[in-house]
Amino acid sequence: MKRLVLITFCLLLALAASAQKKKVLRGFDGGMMVHSGFLCGNLDAIGYEAKGAPLGIGGVIHLHLGEHFRVGGEGYVSKLNQRGNGSYLEYGWGGLLADCYAAWGRFRPYVGLTLGGGAMTTLLMFEEAASAWAPIDGTRYHRQGFMAIDPFIGCDFHIAGPLHLTLKVDYLCALSRSSLLPHGPRVYFGFLFYH
Repeated sequence: MKRLVLITFCLLLALAASAQKKKVLRGFDGGMMVHSGFLCGNLDAIGYEAKGAPLGIGGVIHLHLGEHFRVGGEGYVSKLNQRGNGSYLEYGWGGLLADCYAAWGRFRPYVGLTLGGGAMTTLLMFEEAASAWAPIDGTRYHRQGFMAIDPFIGCDFHIAGPLHLTLKVDYLCALSRSSLLPHGPRVYFGFLFYH
């Protein structure tokens, strides 16, 4: 799968270089976003149901090809706190994306798809420590990689000059059966700079 992602990335770079010669490359944009939402799902290996509102941050960069198409990459870190005792599930993921957009005045709605992957780290503590620095029994730690597909929909809003605000909703889906991630929609809000 890593080879597939690398080959796809190289093809996108070749397409972008070719597009620049044919004046198909119309510019680029990039920026940062924060996100939250609602995730839920079972961790079958330990019989635990994880749910709650994640908090995270990340960024995106797009190359504009033609009038209505963008390609690029994105990456995020998202943390889902659990049990109120420092337990958490943390995702780091990213990938290559493609989307189609339209321009209506100051609004640029878009719909697209990201292919990529990442890793989920789980730390769950089911008991309390007897004293400071004491070991905690009943603690579960696990880290696992995953490949994912991430459909999304959103809209950019032109503020002034190169500055745009963006609002996006996605639904991260793991492709690996052994990687059962808590799932649900995430809502992203941030800013992009168009050039």
